[in-house]
Amino acid sequence: MSTTLTIKGQVTIPKQIRDALGLKPGMPVDFAVNKDGDVVIQKAQGPANRKPDRFEAARGKADVKWRTRDLMALLRGEA
Repeated sequence: MSTTLTIKGQVTIPKQIRDALGLKPGMPVDFAVNKDGDVVIQKAQGPANRKPDRFEAARGKADVKWRTRDLMALLRGEA
């Protein structure tokens, strides 16, 4: 199974490999070169390898349904 390296140094991981490793879009992966010179790709282990998303804790928490005209009135100081 082969793929092509882009000018930016990117490759597409073939679907069979993504499926075998359980990789989904946005998941971190680790690359290594073993003693035989083979490249090894692994699913990165846990959130410790990832920079925390500062917005993740707030995502989906809004419980106020704003109408555009009400929000604009509030922002303009008309409310």
